[in-house]
Amino acid sequence: MSIEYDRSLDRNPANHAPLTPLSFLTWAAAVYPNRFSGVHGSRRFTWAETYARCRRLASALRRLGVERNTTVALMTANTPEMYEAHFGIPMAGGVINTLNTRLDAPTLAFMLRHGEAKVLLVDGQYASVMREAVAQSGLEIPIVDIVDPLYDGPATRIGGYEYAEFLSSGDPSFLWEPPKDEWDAIALSYTSGTTGDPKGVVTHHRGAYLAALGNILAWDMPMFSKYLWSVPMFHCNGWCHAWALAARAGTNFFLRKVDAAPMLGLIRDHTITHMGGAPIVYSTILGAPESCFEGIRHPVHAIIAGAAPPVAVLEAMEKRGFQLYHVYGLTETYGPATLCMKHPEWDSLPSGERALYNGRQGVRFPTAESVTVLNPETMQEVPRDGETMGEVMFRGNLTMKGYLKNAPATQAAFAGGWFHSGDLGVLHADGYIKVKDRSKDVIISGGENISSLEVEDAIHRHTAVLACAVVARPDPKWGESPVAFVELKPGAEAGEAEIIGHCQALIARFKCPKQVIFGPVPRTATGKIQKYVLRERVRSASAIDT
Repeated sequence: MSIEYDRSLDRNPANHAPLTPLSFLTWAAAVYPNRFSGVHGSRRFTWAETYARCRRLASALRRLGVERNTTVALMTANTPEMYEAHFGIPMAGGVINTLNTRLDAPTLAFMLRHGEAKVLLVDGQYASVMREAVAQSGLEIPIVDIVDPLYDGPATRIGGYEYAEFLSSGDPSFLWEPPKDEWDAIALSYTSGTTGDPKGVVTHHRGAYLAALGNILAWDMPMFSKYLWSVPMFHCNGWCHAWALAARAGTNFFLRKVDAAPMLGLIRDHTITHMGGAPIVYSTILGAPESCFEGIRHPVHAIIAGAAPPVAVLEAMEKRGFQLYHVYGLTETYGPATLCMKHPEWDSLPSGERALYNGRQGVRFPTAESVTVLNPETMQEVPRDGETMGEVMFRGNLTMKGYLKNAPATQAAFAGGWFHSGDLGVLHADGYIKVKDRSKDVIISGGENISSLEVEDAIHRHTAVLACAVVARPDPKWGESPVAFVELKPGAEAGEAEIIGHCQALIARFKCPKQVIFGPVPRTATGKIQKYVLRERVRSASAIDT
C-alpha cells in the first residue's frame, strides 16, 4: 500500500479553510455589492451595505467583550437587525442565541442564565418581558434596544444602547476572522421545554454552512431569489435560510408578523419567489379574501414544515399557484433536513393522490449523511412497507453538537450512533419517510395505536376547519380515546356531529374523535400546536367530571 498520498500533502492556509456561512456574505458583497439584500417597509439595503453593517456590529460587540464562545442573546422580530446579527455576532466570535418571542419571563430568565448571555439585543415590542426576564436572571448585562419604525406599539427602551447608535460606533472595515475550527459553536437554540427545563441545542459553523447549501440544493433556489420572511428567524436561525439567501445574493423581505393581506400584497408587488412556514401560515393565507389574490400570476415556491401538512392545505395552495415543498427536521438538525423531492410523473396524478405523495416527509437533503426509520430496540431499519413504525433518526453533518451543559441528554440523544428524533414514522418502498406521530402523541385505544396526525388530516379536509389538534383523553372503557380541538375559519359553522360524521367517512370509526371541542387552538410562535396544553386541559376536565 502506497503512503505517498499521506506524505507532504498536509493542510495549509492555501488549500484548507474551515467552513462557515459567513463566507456567503463576503461573496455576495464582493460580487453583487449593489443588488438589494433587504427590504423592510421603506428601508432598502444593498449587499455592500449589509456587509458593512455586520462588520460594524461585530466591531461594537467586540468592544463589549464578545469573543469566541461568548453568547449574545436576541429578542426581536424578523427585522434587518435580526438578519445582521446572524453574521455580525459570529464575526465577533460570538454565539447567536435567538429567543422565542412567545415565551414568558421565567423561561427567558432561565435561558439567559443557562446560556450565560453577555450581551442582549431587544426589540421594543418585547422590552417589557425582557426587562422582567433580565431581572429574574440576576445577570448584569449590556442591553441594546432595537427601534423598528414599523413597530407601531410603545417605543420602550430598557438598555443603555440604541442599535443605530451602537452600530455607528463600530468599524465598517473591522478585520474579522473566520473560526479557527469549523466545529466552533455558531448558535444556541433552546427547545420548548414542555416537560422540564428547555434544552440548549448547540450547532456549529460547518453544519450551518452545509445546512444553508442543503436548502439551496433541495429547494433548487436560483440566484437573486426574493424571500419573504414568514418563518420566524428565531426558529433554528430561520431554518438556515438567513445564510442561504446570502449565498444566492437574494433579497430578504422582512416581516414582523404573519398577516395574510400584507403578505399577499408583498408577494404581488415584489414578485416574491420563495417563502416558508408552518401549516397555519398557509391556512391563514387561504382564509384571505379573494381580492387579496388578484394580480398574483407568478409561481411561489413555498416550504411547509413544523407539523405534518394536511392534504387539504396542500391541494388548496396548489390551486392558488403556490408550489409547496414539504420539509421536515428539528432544532437539533438545523431545522429542515429532509424534503419531499417531487417526481415529474406525479404531475399526471389526480390532485388528491398527488397531495398524498407530497405530504410525506421525504428523503434527506443532499448535504445530510443519512435519515431513516429504525427500530429503537434493535437499531435496524424497519421494512419499507409503509406500515411498520419505528423512530426517525439522523446521522451526519446536519446534526447538532449536543445539548449545552447536559451530557446525559446528549448521550441519550446520540445512543447507538444516531440522533433519536422522538418522531415515529414509516418507510415507503421508494425510501421516502412518512412521520406518523410524536412518540408521546400516539393514542392507544383498546390496544390499538391511533395516529393523531391521521385523524387531524381527516378533520382538516372539512372545508370549515382552519386548524385542529387531536389528543388522548382518559376513557373508562378503552383506556384512551381521541378528542379533537377544532378552530373554524372565520364565519364558518360546523357542529360536533358533523365533524365526527365527516371523519367516519374517511377513516376507521375507532380512530374518529369521541368528542369535539371548538375554539382557538394554542400555538407556539413557529405555528406548532401546543398539544401539551390541550392534554392538560383534557385531564383537568376529566378530573372535574369525576
